[in-house]
Amino acid sequence: MKIEVLGTGCVKCQTATAMCKEAVKELGMETEVKHVTRIQEIAKYGVLATPAVVINGEVKCVGRIPSLEEVKKWLEEAT
Repeated sequence: MKIEVLGTGCVKCQTATAMCKEAVKELGMETEVKHVTRIQEIAKYGVLATPAVVINGEVKCVGRIPSLEEVKKWLEEAT
């Protein structure tokens, strides 16, 4: 499974990354959460607002911090 948080490193992006890491931990998964900060990489997903969460190449949310329950649901659906 591939989890990416897209964002330039602002507090919201850091919070979204932490939320994803917590969801992975709570679900007992061995998946890395990657924080993508390069604008060129973010643009490949067509994302215009950050933070954005991408799971297995699918953009799940844009421009907001997802809740822990949302992230856990996305991860469970992706497995």
